[in-house]
Amino acid sequence: MSLQNTFGELRVQLAKRIIGQEKLVDRLLIALLADGHLLVEGAPGLAKTTAIKALADHLDGNFHRIQFTPDLLPSDVTGSEIYRPETGQFEFQRGPIFHNLVLADEINRAPAKVQSALLEAMGERQVSVGMRTFTLDQPFMVMATQNPIEQEGTYPLPEAQLDRFLMHVVIHYPSAEAEKAILQLARNDYRQGLPKTDLRLTAQQVFAARAEVADIYMAEAVEQYLLALVLATRDPGTLDPELARWTAFGASPRGTIALDRCSRALAWLDGRDYVTPDDVRAMAFDVLRHRILLTFEAEAEGMTADTVIERLIERVPVSA
Repeated sequence: MSLQNTFGELRVQLAKRIIGQEKLVDRLLIALLADGHLLVEGAPGLAKTTAIKALADHLDGNFHRIQFTPDLLPSDVTGSEIYRPETGQFEFQRGPIFHNLVLADEINRAPAKVQSALLEAMGERQVSVGMRTFTLDQPFMVMATQNPIEQEGTYPLPEAQLDRFLMHVVIHYPSAEAEKAILQLARNDYRQGLPKTDLRLTAQQVFAARAEVADIYMAEAVEQYLLALVLATRDPGTLDPELARWTAFGASPRGTIALDRCSRALAWLDGRDYVTPDDVRAMAFDVLRHRILLTFEAEAEGMTADTVIERLIERVPVSA
């Protein structure tokens, strides 16, 4: 079985466990294929934790969940040096960040020092403690969550730190039909226990899949369209004067790289060996949502980054 078929089967199996959140399943797999991290925003109980745990069950790696709270310390994430009286030396005790898959639950509930400790590990794939630096095992992926309902006692992530995330995914309540299926699944799991997974991916398979994604063909016209879309976030006035009034800052070059990787991963996951403009448009919202900073005027009018992205997609033409 080819790697594309293997990941396609993984996609199907995850969708059976994470009912009604197909978008979250796809974005998790895309983040894994694009070697990036995911920020997921949604109300409690929408299977955010269940989704990454289900993915971990299908990987030959380890998983850890960190509950972020206001009293959390950076060492609670990275680990700390412990003094051993029997040897008279300090020994580094690794923290929960030293896992292949890490869930940073409610990341905005911890203060800036803790957030920065996590984001250093995400960006540099290493942890610095004292005079020593420890490299994290690969693959390494963080899924952070935010609750959009309750903002009291939270520490919002600055825009520069948000840029570290490959995607910012917003999920909503499932449909009535999906919720009925969730209810039936929960009943079966309660009576019979969680089913055993029969599909497991090795780290070598993940690395090989990433290499195939990187080799996906992107035509010059599609690449120009991708670039035009990102560049338009920085100078939207050339397309629409109203967009210039709404947008304070656009996406960085990191956003261009992220959109390229995610578009390729989506095309590969869909079983194709080439990228289309539809792939770019499909990924634009999740890749650019947290990279566009709105003006105060736009926020006062109830505009969102999604509104800007939607208008840009309407205005930016596909190169011939």
